[in-house]
Amino acid sequence: MTSFTLPHELHGDGAHKVFAVHGWFADRSAYASVLPDLDITSFTYALVDLRGYGEAKDAVGRYSTAEAAQDLLELADRLGWERFSVVGHSMGGSVAQRLMGLAPGRLRRIVGVSPVPASGLPLPADQWELFADSAHLPENRRTIIDFTTGGVRPAAWLERMVARSLAVSDPKAFRAWLDSWAGEDFHEEVAGVRVPALAVTGRLDPALSAALLRKTWRRWYPYGEVRELSGAGHYAMDETPLELIQVVEAFLDADDEDEDEAAEADDADGTAEGEEA
Repeated sequence: MTSFTLPHELHGDGAHKVFAVHGWFADRSAYASVLPDLDITSFTYALVDLRGYGEAKDAVGRYSTAEAAQDLLELADRLGWERFSVVGHSMGGSVAQRLMGLAPGRLRRIVGVSPVPASGLPLPADQWELFADSAHLPENRRTIIDFTTGGVRPAAWLERMVARSLAVSDPKAFRAWLDSWAGEDFHEEVAGVRVPALAVTGRLDPALSAALLRKTWRRWYPYGEVRELSGAGHYAMDETPLELIQVVEAFLDADDEDEDEAAEADDADGTAEGEEA
């Protein structure tokens, strides 16, 4: 098979490496609103375009979360990232969970922003038709964005979100991705994985609510947490960027604190052994 490298851009030069994975409706530009205020001294962020989006719009593939996880792992190897964290929005949150099953030992932490659970997201027939037809119907995309942000966002913002989505996604890939993130249940493969995992959801999002994530994410992952942003819907990067950054980077920072404590404990053990000798 021909090797494929996910298109990506790097921000920062921090020791803690972090992939940022977009959702179903956008490419890596989904993170544009948070970029100016990220901590780029503590972290190095790699924003990627999944197959069918952005610079990978014409890339062939299965357009599945499992394939995307493998693509990310191969990109980590190319970048020389032995261990890293993953932030994934919506569908990208499902990709992050796939990585927990594929290479848990290489993950420091994962964050799902309104993440689709590893069980998928079963939809009633009428909703499935709405989502499936949104591959070629802009009005369906607008309805979905409006619904998942509480029906309170300005019309101009909704139109801008739809325009971006249409511009950066390939319709056939977009439709194929739905079958994967909504239809595949792999939760038994990842339940019990002991990677620290934070789910951040918006109170205005009725589809991927805190209640749903407590029944799924929180139950499956021993080190799982769920946080709710009161002012956000499904697109916290655009709706409440500063609040999102604060919650996410505080969670990622805790990993560095844990490693510092472990190193100090190792040093203390070494000193004790030397004194005994």
